[in-house]
Amino acid sequence: MDEEELSIFERASIWLAGITLTLLVIGVVFKPDFLWDDLISPYIWQPIVKDASVAGDSGYTLVNTFIYISLMFLSVITLQILFRRWRLPTDDRMVWALIAWVCVAPILRVLEDADMFASGVDNLFISPLIHIHLAGWLILSGFLGYISNKTGKTENEVTQMLMATLGLTYVLFVGLLYQPSWRSLEMGTTFALIGTYLGLFALFFILHNTWNWHPVSRAMMALASALIVSGLGHWAQLLATPWAQESGVMPKENPLFLPVFVVIVIPLIITWAVYRRGLDDLRQIRLCGYEPGVIPPGIRLKEWEDGDNSDHPVEQLSNKAILATPMVAGMLFGQLCDGLATMVGIDWFGYTEKHPVSDMVISFGDSFGLLGEGAWLFTLVKIALISTIVYLFSQLRVESKHQHMRVLIVLAVMIVGMAPGLRDVGRLILGV
Repeated sequence: MDEEELSIFERASIWLAGITLTLLVIGVVFKPDFLWDDLISPYIWQPIVKDASVAGDSGYTLVNTFIYISLMFLSVITLQILFRRWRLPTDDRMVWALIAWVCVAPILRVLEDADMFASGVDNLFISPLIHIHLAGWLILSGFLGYISNKTGKTENEVTQMLMATLGLTYVLFVGLLYQPSWRSLEMGTTFALIGTYLGLFALFFILHNTWNWHPVSRAMMALASALIVSGLGHWAQLLATPWAQESGVMPKENPLFLPVFVVIVIPLIITWAVYRRGLDDLRQIRLCGYEPGVIPPGIRLKEWEDGDNSDHPVEQLSNKAILATPMVAGMLFGQLCDGLATMVGIDWFGYTEKHPVSDMVISFGDSFGLLGEGAWLFTLVKIALISTIVYLFSQLRVESKHQHMRVLIVLAVMIVGMAPGLRDVGRLILGV
C-alpha cells in the first residue's frame, strides 16, 4: 500500500483550498474594493485593529468565528498531507514541542492585553494573526533544525549550528518585538532583561539536553522554551512595576493563589491522574513495537475493522495507553483550563465573554440564577466536551499514514482550549 496515496477526503480538501485561494486572487485582481470593504475589513481586520486599540477586547462575531474555524480545519487537512510527505515526526517529542508553542501564544497575548507592545506591532498579537505570526517563527525554527542536521557532520557541529542560528533568531525576536516597548513604555527593565537572558540560557540548555531528538522537534522546543521564559520575565516586570494601559487604567490587584489553584493546579491533578491510568499500557504497547491507536503498517483501516484483531496489542492496550500520551494530556489540560478560567474570570472577577457561542452558553446558565453569571455551565460543557473527545480518541484507530492528521487535530483542539485558558489565567494573575 502506498503511504503517499491520498484519500477522496484529502483530495477534496486540496481542491477546496485551491478554489479558495483562486477566488481570493480573482477578488484581489478584479474586485479589490468588494473583497476588502465588504468582506475582509469588517469581519477580520477591523476587529483585530479594535482589539489592539484603546478600546480593547473586541468581540468575535458568528461570521468571523465560522471563518476562523473553517480555515483552521481546512489547514489541518491540507498541512497533514505536506507533513506526511516531508516525513516529519509524530512522536511524543513533537507533540511536546507543539504544546510549548501553544503556550507561547497566550503568554505573549497577555502582554498585548497589558498594552506592552508598540502600536502597529500589537496587531501581530491579536487572534488570528498571533497564531499565523507565531507559526512563521515555528516554521523557521523547524527549518533551521532541518538545515543544521543536513549540514553538520557530527553531533557537536549540529548542536553548535543550532545554538548559533536559533540564538540569532531569538535575538531577532527580542530586538523586533520586545525592545521597542522597553523604550516607549515607562516601565522597569530589570525582570524583563533577566527573563530575556534566562530565555537564551533555556534555549542553550534545551539544545544541550535533546541531542537524541529529531532535529525539527529539537529546534522547535528550544526556541519555544526561550520565548516562554522571556515572556514570563515580562510578566514579572508588570507585577513589579505596573504600567498604565492605553486607556489609562492601571492593572488590578487580583489574588494570585485562587486563580492559579483553580485554573492550573486542579487541571494538572486531573491530567496527572488520567496519565497514570494509562501509563502501564502505554509502556507495554511500545515494548511490542506499536503506537496507541495506530494499526500496523500495510493494513487499511477497513481491513482491520473487518478482521478479528481482538488479541492484537493495538486492540488490547490502546484504549488506556492513549491516556498517557501528551496528545490526550494537552487536550485534557487545555479544555479544563479554559473552562475553569472562564468560570473564575466571569463569575468571580467580573470579566466578560467575547466569543458569541460561549456567551450564549453562559447566558443560558445565567438564566437559572444559581451561581454567578452563568459561566459555571460553560465549565460543565467543557468537561463534557473533553470527556467525549478523550473517549473518542481512545476508541479511534488510524492508519500509520494518518498520524500527522491526528497530531494536527490535537494541535487545533489545544489552540481553541489551552491558549485561551492560559490567556485568561494570565490576565487574572496580572490584573489586566
